[in-house]
Amino acid sequence: MAKFVVDFGKLGQEPAPDGRLDGPAFHRNHEPIWSAIGGFLSEARGDVLELGSGTGQHAMTYAARTPQLTWWPSDILPSHLASIAAWRAAAELANLRAPQRIDLERADWTWTSDGGSGGPLAAMLCINVLHISPWRVSQNLFAGAGRFLKPGGRLFVYGPFKRDGAHTAPSNEEFDASLRARNSEWGVRDIADLDREAQHAGLSPAALTAMPSNNWVLAFARPLRQN
Repeated sequence: MAKFVVDFGKLGQEPAPDGRLDGPAFHRNHEPIWSAIGGFLSEARGDVLELGSGTGQHAMTYAARTPQLTWWPSDILPSHLASIAAWRAAAELANLRAPQRIDLERADWTWTSDGGSGGPLAAMLCINVLHISPWRVSQNLFAGAGRFLKPGGRLFVYGPFKRDGAHTAPSNEEFDASLRARNSEWGVRDIADLDREAQHAGLSPAALTAMPSNNWVLAFARPLRQN
């Protein structure tokens, strides 16, 4: 059964002296995720906002591969924000910006760019967040994508998901039950429900890419032209 991490600072391992945390899942999933998102991001230009950046390792790794993009990591936990800042300092990448605190439980969440209001985004990335957060976080993520993605932009979401009400593996069903036992507002989300939120936000239904361990990358696009 899959494991979940809410706070990487509480995994039982001490952070590095500079505050860097190490996410075990990063070492397993960053290459498969890149295989699904790298084609688009390698050709894109502009800004990328990551929601729920965790340790900061994904943003650091992908920023190094896309120097033409400016990456804006974010999180809500102080231990994660400190880790992101430390990974950023160690990487010394000109296109990786300081982390900012974004709370997706707020319907009016926004992002900032060099001290000012953030503008249109080429892409948004959200890894392993939706199943360990209330449903309103999913709703607010998609509403924000509708506000901030520029025409042709993408929202990439990674994690375990149901399809048309059914789990894609027995292990995911067990995982879902363990999540709901921990917090009744958590749980493995259904792609059909996310597609409805995408439609409300003016985005396309998800394009699906299967990942190892019964996970998926979902890619939602803002059309180049709105109807």
